[in-house]
Order: sequence, then C-alpha cells, then structure tokens
Amino acid sequence: MDLIKAAACVTLAMLALSDLRSRRLPNLGVAGFAALYIIEAVITGSTRASFEAHAAAGALSLAAAALLFRFGWLGGGDAKLAAAVFLWSGPAYATLVLLVVSVCGSFVGISVLAVGLMVRRDVLGGVAKRLAWVAPKRGVPYGVALALGGIVAVLLQPGSDHHATLALLGPSPIHQTGFALFDHARLA
Repeated sequence: MDLIKAAACVTLAMLALSDLRSRRLPNLGVAGFAALYIIEAVITGSTRASFEAHAAAGALSLAAAALLFRFGWLGGGDAKLAAAVFLWSGPAYATLVLLVVSVCGSFVGISVLAVGLMVRRDVLGGVAKRLAWVAPKRGVPYGVALALGGIVAVLLQPGSDHHATLALLGPSPIHQTGFALFDHARLA
C-alpha cells in the first residue's frame, strides 16, 4: 500500500474516532481525505474520463446525502464524508462501497439502540453507564460506517502498477486471475 492510501486510511480512522467521541466530522479532515484522492489520481496517471467519473460519483452521493440531511436522517458531516468516500470509489466500486456502508451502518445503528436499551434498563450494572457515550440521544455515529466503506474504496483503487491493493499482503495469483477474468469479460 502506498503512502497516499495509508494516509487516507489513517484520516478515515481519525474521522471515525472523532464521530464516536463528539458526533462531529471536522471539515478539514473530510477535505483532506478528498484531496488525497486527487493527489492519488495525479500520481497514478488517472485519465480525465476516470477522474470525471469519480467526481460525478462524489457529486451524486453529495446530492443524495444532502437530501437525507434535509430530512434529518443524516448529519451534515456525514453528507460531506459520503461525497468524499464515493469520490474515491468512483462508479466502478460504488455498489460495493454502498453495501459495506449500509451493512456497517446497520450494525452501528443496532449497537446504538442496544446500548440505549441497556442504559435505560440498567442491564449489566455499571457497564451500561460506561457505554452512555454511545447512547441514542447523542445520535448515530454514521461516520464510522462511512469510514469503513471509505477504507474499502481506498484499498480497491488501482495503484501505480495498475493492480488493486485490496489484498493487504500483496496480490495473490487468485486475485490476479480474478482481474484477468474481469478484463476479459469487458473485452468480449
């Protein structure tokens, strides 16, 4: 994994922790994460068409998230982070990233509800009170799910050698075969 992708993953981890602690996603962190995509695209020699497709995915995500924000279903920082995550994913991986965000968001939401029930019923004694920072009255830290989806989007991006870096230990023969089959299917 190259330095830009590592920095993007660390930025996402910091944003997730910020959302857990304060239910805030700092604009500077979100903007930095988006800027890292632009730097990565320039370094890897991304084509103009590819960059425009990624920008369109980010813009569409921002429009959808802004609508959710308007209805009070999503926070403003979440809307901006969603746009940055889908900027990284582009249209090629948008469905997979959306699936990851949705599944992780469901787990985060269920966890918040479960903690809320434990705090209200004083289940497990003092343990529930220690989990009050996750209580539903503070809102759902959906930035955590977006950060996990963002990490997937970052790791799926081809590097300068044009191989996806999802396999953290390096590309395996099975991984390379999968991409060869995908490329063959596109040519047919």
